[in-house]
Amino acid sequence: MTITMDLSAGLTPEALFDLPKPASESRIVVAMSGGVDSSVVAALGAASGAEVIGITLQLYDYGAATGRKGACCAGDDISDARNVADRLGIAHYVFDHESAFREDVVEQFADEYLAGRTPVPCIRCNMGPKFTDLFKMARELGADCLATGHYVRRHIGAAGPELHRALDPARDQSYFLFATTEDQLDYLRFPLGGLPKSQVRELAEQAGLRNANKPDSQDICFVPDGDYAKIVKKMRPEGGASGPIVHAQTGETLGEHKGIVHYTVGQRRGLDIGGQPEPLYVVGLDAANRAVKVGPKIMLAVSSATVIETNRIGPLPDAPLTAKVRSLAKPVPITLDGPLGDGATTTIRFANPEFGVAPGQAAVIYAGERVVGGGWIESTTSAA
Repeated sequence: MTITMDLSAGLTPEALFDLPKPASESRIVVAMSGGVDSSVVAALGAASGAEVIGITLQLYDYGAATGRKGACCAGDDISDARNVADRLGIAHYVFDHESAFREDVVEQFADEYLAGRTPVPCIRCNMGPKFTDLFKMARELGADCLATGHYVRRHIGAAGPELHRALDPARDQSYFLFATTEDQLDYLRFPLGGLPKSQVRELAEQAGLRNANKPDSQDICFVPDGDYAKIVKKMRPEGGASGPIVHAQTGETLGEHKGIVHYTVGQRRGLDIGGQPEPLYVVGLDAANRAVKVGPKIMLAVSSATVIETNRIGPLPDAPLTAKVRSLAKPVPITLDGPLGDGATTTIRFANPEFGVAPGQAAVIYAGERVVGGGWIESTTSAA
């Protein structure tokens, strides 16, 4: 069938993909999760006149996910992706990557929590199954590019492709893509980065897609109802072992917890240690001794962070740098003390004390709207 889509503002579906040759001679592989965003990317690809092939990676148990809301890459989402492909008249393939996903993402997620760290599995997924494996498949299929539904923008700068934040800051997903390599970025396309979500849903309606009003997926797709501790304890039962809640300043034992996996740095609620003269927060996790360390908010203040396994996208600019240590945080001014990229270790120094910085989180570095790179927080230095 012929798909037409009204983008307004002089945009065309073909322009959104920045293809190296005419669309009629091009092949686009689209990573289809079953959600509205990747479905609209597939529809835009079809509307451009290019040949479009949809690929869905089944990442976890199909049966257990059937009927679940807010998931992706399993259960009803695979069915939704297949129906969209049928509607658009494009080829669609489903590949079972459950074993790789479990090993590369879920197992590591559990191990990180057990070690008292705060993991970000969505980034690990992008670094592993979603990009590495999809890239290989797309190239084997002779595609001219691999397109996804991420809300980020790809710009061509003086030194080549650059990764920029989405036009709509409320939808920006650049934090989760800091590990994208320059070679990957050369091949990737993000057609939705310059569009608001409301327009994406309108485009889905125009194309007659059945999932036009489907709710957005949750952040951690394999964690039902947000109960991550349940998942960790199922995989690593020792994570539910009790231990002391210790005041980080006085060393006094204030209570007993029900498993270190229930706590993250910066947490205040759920400590069950009433009667204290001031509010106390989780300021550290001593996994070796199964201890949860608590203290006043000032103990969460961090002056710098050691960042490992760093990646750099494009040249490091002379312009002022900012960093985000959580996906929903605002970028804050920083300086770098050490190299960035090629897996090097560097130190991020915050211009002002930053709160709630935890080992295991990603630190993503920006120059204005451009993603310069980032890495994984290994340790922090207190500003208190």
